[in-house]
Amino acid sequence: MNARSTPPSTPAHSVSGAEAQAAVDAALELAPLIDGHNDWAWECRENRGYSVEGLDAKLDTDTDIDRLRAGRVAGQFWSVYVEDTLEGPSAVQGTLEQIDWVYRLAARYPDTFAIVTSAAGVEAARADGRIASLLGAEGAHCLNDSPGVLRMLARLGVRYLTLTHVHNTSWADSGTDEPVHGGLTARGVEYIRELNRLGMLVDLSHVSPATAHAALDVSSAPVIFSHSCCHGVTAHPRNVPDDVLARLAGNDGVLMVTFVPQFVSAEYAAWFDGDQGGPAPRVTLAQVADHVEHARAVAGIRHIGLGGDFDGTDEFPEQLEGVDGYPALLVELAGRGWSAADLAALAGANVLRVLRATDVAFAGGGSTTTGLTV
Repeated sequence: MNARSTPPSTPAHSVSGAEAQAAVDAALELAPLIDGHNDWAWECRENRGYSVEGLDAKLDTDTDIDRLRAGRVAGQFWSVYVEDTLEGPSAVQGTLEQIDWVYRLAARYPDTFAIVTSAAGVEAARADGRIASLLGAEGAHCLNDSPGVLRMLARLGVRYLTLTHVHNTSWADSGTDEPVHGGLTARGVEYIRELNRLGMLVDLSHVSPATAHAALDVSSAPVIFSHSCCHGVTAHPRNVPDDVLARLAGNDGVLMVTFVPQFVSAEYAAWFDGDQGGPAPRVTLAQVADHVEHARAVAGIRHIGLGGDFDGTDEFPEQLEGVDGYPALLVELAGRGWSAADLAALAGANVLRVLRATDVAFAGGGSTTTGLTV
């Protein structure tokens, strides 16, 4: 069994399947379901030559239009990612190509997707029956250490920057690399301030605990973890320790729980990191729900969300194999006694609040002459 510091919640009364489904339906009337991280753009780079044709068919990817609808996804942060082994101008170019793909996706399927950059845009797209499409850049290697590139990404509509990926940057330590900075360098601190000034969200998924603490010390705006799990449930270096989680209440930030099996299950992580002999251990939707409940217990109901990481890894837990799986997770939590209001907070109300808190700064586009310079 995975180690955990808090027991699963116990419903005050037995919740029937019909009651659980009713709670989910009510929750998704109260708030849109917004996912924090999806790598469909990367998958289409790798396997479709960046084509946006035929994406309304049934696909062998984790994501397609029909399953987004079945999953009741109303808002999606599309990850614009290139591997952090790319350096310099190549990383910048790859990121721009990813952004271009998202814009072309929305142009090709205008009845399904709408590019948005604000909480109001999310709500307007939802009212129009379209999926609000936001952008998040994964890994500051994509900047080539250029504040000018960061400002241009903001002008292109990118709403968050993940500070690292699997390796350290020149100014921030990753959680999956040998630490060299002790968290953030002085330049890293200035990047956090520039992100705050631009209204871009600081995304702390992938960073080391020391980096997360340093960013929380500096940031004047709410932060997010766009796709992370809880170290208190599964002791994986990509997961967030409780002492970091506990700081989200003071910052008003949000941890968006991910579905990546090696972060969800210690048994799967051991298999994944070993010789992978024999079948992979089962990873279940209930284990994902355990991470959600742990995050709630430590950070509070206002500070949790969902960030599946679909098309960002090869395997997913049972019943969460694709973007159509979100309602099943919400039903599981409703069965554990979660109210419609609490499910709505998790599904999207919390991250929508974080967007609203930074929308005014983002609308300014970083047009002032102050801030970090090249």
